[in-house]
Amino acid sequence: MPKDAPPNGGAWPETAPVGPRRRVSGMQAKLHRWAAAEPGRRFDDLFNLVHDPATLLVAFDRVAGNRGARAPGVDGLTVAEVEERIGIPGFLNDLRTCLKDGSFRPLPVRERMIPKPAGAGRSRRLGIPTVADRVVQAALKLVLEPIFEADFQPVSFGFRPRRRAQDAIAEIHHFGTRCHRPKPRSCTLARVSISWGSTSGGVENEGRTPGTSTPSLLSGPSAR
Repeated sequence: MPKDAPPNGGAWPETAPVGPRRRVSGMQAKLHRWAAAEPGRRFDDLFNLVHDPATLLVAFDRVAGNRGARAPGVDGLTVAEVEERIGIPGFLNDLRTCLKDGSFRPLPVRERMIPKPAGAGRSRRLGIPTVADRVVQAALKLVLEPIFEADFQPVSFGFRPRRRAQDAIAEIHHFGTRCHRPKPRSCTLARVSISWGSTSGGVENEGRTPGTSTPSLLSGPSAR
């Protein structure tokens, strides 16, 4: 480990508050604060935060609260069936063991064709992971998101928490209506690209070079 790469053991609150949600929230706040204060910081030992019991429990709650919780993966199990047949403590303990010993392997997603909104009979493919895979993905997101969030610009709206395309359009409208004829260069120029068949659509300021591309959650949890 480089000398300028201190371990992240202090990410958990020294005196853990009651409840896994507050514990995870405190961990996220520290990771984000470190990432914002030291842009070149390398984060090590993040995987211990991913398979921490509190992280996995919060991740399971997020998966269970998602409207896709009733859809099973290739193993045929829904969130409700996991709770009834296995039990949440046993399910998460087994998952944590697999993550810690390196035996965890994601399963293929179950493919389903669903109709496109106002698609005139057109449909698109939807991949449905197993409940276990969804929990691991949610746990990775809980740990990695506060780190990468520190690198985004205020004008970045795509695939970020509590932001959506409508917010980007509202931002354009806000700055566009502030333009005055004597000072046309003060207007904000934007290019809006929409592609319903892919995830490449978005809003981009003309002349601005993106600072950081959106990272993959599975591209390496131990480094930034």
